[in-house]
Amino acid sequence: MSTQVQPRLTLADLDALPDDGKRYELIEGDLYVSRAPHLTHQAVIGNLYHSLRGYLNTNPLGKVFPEVGLVLSDQDAVIPDLVFVTHERFARAYSDGRFVEVPELVVEVISSGAENERRDRNVKRHLYGKFGADEYWIINREAVTVEVYRRGASGLELRATLGGQDVLTSPLLPGFSCPVESIFEV
Repeated sequence: MSTQVQPRLTLADLDALPDDGKRYELIEGDLYVSRAPHLTHQAVIGNLYHSLRGYLNTNPLGKVFPEVGLVLSDQDAVIPDLVFVTHERFARAYSDGRFVEVPELVVEVISSGAENERRDRNVKRHLYGKFGADEYWIINREAVTVEVYRRGASGLELRATLGGQDVLTSPLLPGFSCPVESIFEV
């Protein structure tokens, strides 16, 4: 009896998919498809982007980008909601309109649905840790929380879950502080 192994998809397969408004991502050769994000999802990204841009205007450590492509291998290509990259890493990590190395900080806002939550909490966290992200923020708009993961001995490890009156900070961004409640304003 033989078992047929389904071939893993590659970047070439991903590039051949239609430009139909859906988000196509490839993780370890598996295809993930998402619909356009919810309005609240986009508002959260915009609020955090605005806060990070304001900080970087006075502390020019690097750049922040929403929804930029990360091509980490021939079988790993994703579009995180937001990334922060230092100038030093940007110089070597950005090529032909995409990142070919993971930025220092990656942010995902969980979309509705158990599969989306599993992908962001487990699959993407593992991927970003494997490729060298220093920090990963998971924003849960339903629970109104921000989970902060930082590089540890076993990859990206949960260091804090922030909500309510908490303030979001990061050792990657000295002096940065963002009230968590401001991220969720619509």
